[in-house]
Amino acid sequence: MIKPFLALALALSAAVLAGCSEKGKESPSDAIAAAVYVNQGEPKLTLITMINNRSGAGAHTALLVESTQTVLFDPAGSFKHERVPERGDVLYGMSPDWVKWYKSAHARSEFHVVSQEFVVTPAQAARALQLVEANGAVPSAYCANATSGILRQVPGFQSIQQGFYPLKLMEQVERLPGVTTTRYYEDDIGNVSDGVAALPQ
Repeated sequence: MIKPFLALALALSAAVLAGCSEKGKESPSDAIAAAVYVNQGEPKLTLITMINNRSGAGAHTALLVESTQTVLFDPAGSFKHERVPERGDVLYGMSPDWVKWYKSAHARSEFHVVSQEFVVTPAQAARALQLVEANGAVPSAYCANATSGILRQVPGFQSIQQGFYPLKLMEQVERLPGVTTTRYYEDDIGNVSDGVAALPQ
């Protein structure tokens, strides 16, 4: 009985190192309103997973929601930037540039970023937006648990099983019809905070 608990502890430890750590930034409403990025394209949901390049293990999970506005649910994430308002682990104003910079901050020699994109209906995207905004801040290392719990409540994603492992969630999503998967690599060193520090101020 020890091995499953040891595996979970190791996975949670890796998640903390990759960017899954508790935080508490709560931006004021006027800052959030001013930053809103209105989605100009089709409504989409994109599961973002950070993968350890050495072990292949999943390290962090986030969910990009492109609905009437584009937000990123970054549960217990460590991406913090003064120009990105946040409330309840939801990052606002996520334009294509900010999404690119988010991935860049996480990708480095130790980790790469997997994006699994779905074109969805306006109703599906609206439901996902409602769920991430209502969820609230997530405890440390609960990123995959929170994201899978939200996804399974979106029509069309009910088959998703809730769990703690980013890689298992990614593998479940890969089996769903209509997914487009891309991988992003960089070879720099450091952590997420170092990556954020290198972004435009």
